[in-house]
Amino acid sequence: MSSLQSFLHMGGYAFYVWSAYGLSFIVLVLNVVLPLKREQQFFRALIKRKERVSKNK
Repeated sequence: MSSLQSFLHMGGYAFYVWSAYGLSFIVLVLNVVLPLKREQQFFRALIKRKERVSKNK
């Protein structure tokens, strides 16, 4: 086997190793994306609330 193939094969544990890397990557991405989306929703709601209050004055 070439060195790249043996690296990717991980001594027979490739499925477990690469799935762990993949799951970790997904969790890290979600830890960035979800708070950003939540922040956008919060500011949209805040703007709508401010517009509603200013209309009632």
